[in-house]
Amino acid sequence: MLDERLLEILACPKCKGELEYGTEPEEVLVCRSCRLVYEVRDGIPIMLIDEAKPLEEN
Repeated sequence: MLDERLLEILACPKCKGELEYGTEPEEVLVCRSCRLVYEVRDGIPIMLIDEAKPLEEN
């Protein structure tokens, strides 16, 4: 679980927009504007554009 203070200051590295925090089925940060998903590994957000995955909405 990421700290609330960290979530307040994190922004999408591509557009500098707001990120949504999700924990199910895995811990991720989502940018709806860029449609990218940033993985959180061992409590550390991986904020690299090249590592982001495309957002798949069902």
